[in-house]
Amino acid sequence: MSSFTSGGRLFAGSVLTAATAVMAMASMTPAMAQQRAAAPDFSSGNAGWLTFNVDFSVVPGATGPLRSDPAHPRVSNAEALRTGKQPTYFVADLAHADILKPWVVARMKKDNDEVVGGKIAFTPHSFCMPAGVPGYHLYGFQPLYFVQAPKEVVMIYSNDQQVRHVYLDVPHSQNVTPSWYGESVGHYEGDTLVVDTIGLNDKTFVDNFRTPHTEKLHVVERFKLIDGGRAMRVDITFEDPDAFNAPWLVTQHYNRVQQPMAELVCAENNEQFFKIPVADKADF
Repeated sequence: MSSFTSGGRLFAGSVLTAATAVMAMASMTPAMAQQRAAAPDFSSGNAGWLTFNVDFSVVPGATGPLRSDPAHPRVSNAEALRTGKQPTYFVADLAHADILKPWVVARMKKDNDEVVGGKIAFTPHSFCMPAGVPGYHLYGFQPLYFVQAPKEVVMIYSNDQQVRHVYLDVPHSQNVTPSWYGESVGHYEGDTLVVDTIGLNDKTFVDNFRTPHTEKLHVVERFKLIDGGRAMRVDITFEDPDAFNAPWLVTQHYNRVQQPMAELVCAENNEQFFKIPVADKADF
């Protein structure tokens, strides 16, 4: 084959590829083109997102989140260091929890009584367990990182590399098998990443008050850069008709940190945790 023929075919292929790309761009609606152009970049420059909020912030006029029982106010580790008080666990104010179904209140009351009586209160962060959604936003203390691709967004919590996958511009599967992080699909609305999650198992809690839910939990998150890209706000709406009497509207705030993701290990450092058993002698 002559070099001219080979080069001609290569040129023709390049023209065809370019023409296909032009046609694809032309087929995009103005709204789609605007969304692509305005899509926020959560990952540039080794950016991570850090929060120390272990409870959701209240949305004015909205229902939820729960608050601490006045009889057993929570004392955080930071407050304990500052004041000398004894740190305490989360104990929910169930007297003002009209959003919860009766079975949820009953289960949480039993759990609260046990915690007040001395039981260690479970949090997924303390036990190296998956937090589910929306509990994923209450890990904190180590950065959350984003990897953004045309068809997928991956979120990685750096403390023990817990990963969420968000598949872009696709519908939910018809039959979703419940799992720790469910099935998340998303799309960009201008400068906001919108994520819709279903198919969550009932092994997680929606907050650090250990509020349970069923497999009907449905979560919508809206990620948006604020403060000139120095911070990120996540507005979260979730509902579960079998556990809650109304949808919850909450928000979480992250600050930008400029550092690469470090490899951190949670489960192998098991001497500092309570749920992972430690052998008292070698197996072999």
